[in-house]
Amino acid sequence: MVSCIWKGGAAMGSVFSQVQLAYLHEGGRLGRIATVGADGIPHVVPVGMWRHNVELDSIDVTGRELEQSKKFRDVRRTGRAAIVVDDLASVDPWRPRAIEVRGRAEAIGGPGALIRIHPDRVVSFGLD
Repeated sequence: MVSCIWKGGAAMGSVFSQVQLAYLHEGGRLGRIATVGADGIPHVVPVGMWRHNVELDSIDVTGRELEQSKKFRDVRRTGRAAIVVDDLASVDPWRPRAIEVRGRAEAIGGPGALIRIHPDRVVSFGLD
């Protein structure tokens, strides 16, 4: 089943459904952040340091030397990003599950630098 939630969506004041929130808060999953370079070419890289910011209902991505990264520069320039967090619930039978979050993004510098993605669109599958 594919779940698609638009801003103003599901779980009591959150753009995320309860099932999506549970998946995001399980932790330990690799994410892939997507940005667009100055040349218009998509850039997708794995990130291991991300979290759902409960207070802002955003996805915060951190990492080593984040401010020097291409993804940080891309977000600073475009103000947009997406992240996919996924895993395999089972390999037999094959059961992938994932959540994709697209939206407005901020590149916040300084100590504790981060990329903050404010969801405009959330799509998930295999979470139920």
